[in-house]
Amino acid sequence: MRSGWLLRDDGDVVCALEMTDTWAERWRGLRGRPNWDGGLHLDGARGLHTAGMRFSLDVALLSGDLEVLAVVRMRPWRMCVPRRGARSMVISEAGCLERWGVRVGDKLVIREVS
Repeated sequence: MRSGWLLRDDGDVVCALEMTDTWAERWRGLRGRPNWDGGLHLDGARGLHTAGMRFSLDVALLSGDLEVLAVVRMRPWRMCVPRRGARSMVISEAGCLERWGVRVGDKLVIREVS
């Protein structure tokens, strides 16, 4: 996985971010972790399940240009069906997206750390 930052389009930092490169990394996601303090970008993911998760998640479904289409809270062993227009998602521990002020309509930017 790659590391970076999730930013608002005005340059404000939202959170530290890990980015998946492969299907296996997307599949593993946050499974097995006792908690998570940052965000995880799942490029190409349009739906999600929380089977095997130890904690609830916040999910921001993103368009191709990283506009937030929906924000969903998911408990373990639930499923988020694909949303129209979603091309990727950012997941985090429940409560984080609200604390960070991420809302529907926000335009986000991903900056990779080299």
